[in-house]
Amino acid sequence: MTQTMPPAGWYADPSGKHPFRYWDGSRWTDQVSNTQPGAPGGVPVQTNYTPDRIQRQVQGNAGLEPVHGGQGTLFTEPILVVNQKTKLIELTNEYAVFDQSGNQIGSVVEVGQSTVKKAVRLVSSLDQFFTHRLEVRDSAGVPHLTLTRPAKVFKSRVIVSRPDGFEIGTIVQQNVFGKIRFALQSAGTPIGMIKAENWRAWNFSIVDHTDTEIARVTKTWEGLARTLFTTADNYVVQIHRPLADPLRSLVVASALTIDTALKQDSRGLG
Repeated sequence: MTQTMPPAGWYADPSGKHPFRYWDGSRWTDQVSNTQPGAPGGVPVQTNYTPDRIQRQVQGNAGLEPVHGGQGTLFTEPILVVNQKTKLIELTNEYAVFDQSGNQIGSVVEVGQSTVKKAVRLVSSLDQFFTHRLEVRDSAGVPHLTLTRPAKVFKSRVIVSRPDGFEIGTIVQQNVFGKIRFALQSAGTPIGMIKAENWRAWNFSIVDHTDTEIARVTKTWEGLARTLFTTADNYVVQIHRPLADPLRSLVVASALTIDTALKQDSRGLG
């Protein structure tokens, strides 16, 4: 009789040594927690961004005027501000997500990293040869999307799923040189595209299957010292109109993780 393995995620530690431990889909990892990640009341990613600083980032850095509407959630707000937690060395990717007024409405957290993987990230730039998993969580810490980027050599592919394992779609890198493009696909059917606007891939236009722009991602400049001496990346995402699934989930997933999962490999000292 074939045994069915549970999906990757946090579970009660079978050894009883810790309250919760991470199962990567095939084995238990070294990741442990006293509070179940993703459970209501979980601690959100903490940053030093104040509401007035967020508003300056939206209006001054990204040049966007306030947009009315939205219901205060990751999937309804017309403007999302994605700020990476500032670290001198990047070992675990963590992002806080705000609305245009500076209210934190979610976070993106890399999960399932072993001690060995963190050590490799510290001393090398071999991150692309590892599988990366991220959770998109709401303000209460409840996961809504899971992103898996399998190990790659040249081109990235990101699988976007619900927490129960249902696959919503994929984000597939189309080229290596020039202006990078990613196809948004659901059940193998193209439903949109992410287009870098220059070869360095700092800003992106997201279009639907008719090549009509539906969202825009703008990287915001945080100053020379921050850029040179930390690994933080910050983006403002403008979604032009309400979207239906699966396009909505793929746009939010790609916009919230465009640096870690799509544009570049995670960075250590190498």
